[in-house]
Amino acid sequence: MVSEQANHLNLFNNRQQPKKKRKSRTAFTNQQIFELEKRFLYQKYLSPADRDEIAAQLGLSNAQVITWFQNRRAKLKRDLEELKKDVQTVNPLLVAQHKTFLENAQDLGILKKRPLPSSIDDKS
Repeated sequence: MVSEQANHLNLFNNRQQPKKKRKSRTAFTNQQIFELEKRFLYQKYLSPADRDEIAAQLGLSNAQVITWFQNRRAKLKRDLEELKKDVQTVNPLLVAQHKTFLENAQDLGILKKRPLPSSIDDKS
């Protein structure tokens, strides 16, 4: 029994310790974000030379620039998918509202042609 408990304790002691602590989250400055967003507007993917240039210009590492662009492309994809879903949800509602409006307008005679008043006919 004692040796069994010792074995269990040794299992905890023999576990490998985490190799390396994760790097803390980078807090980009407003200026860095502005420049990255500006570049992203016309260039979604960077060449290695462009990456080096931006990293040096903004005081970031290549890895930070790579990660920022990857995350920004993922965000764009999510936003576009959400927008597409919103349009698919709203479109049937708009069609139904438009149809209802047209039916009501016809019922009220708004869309029916009416003869011109006689005073206008006389002036021509």
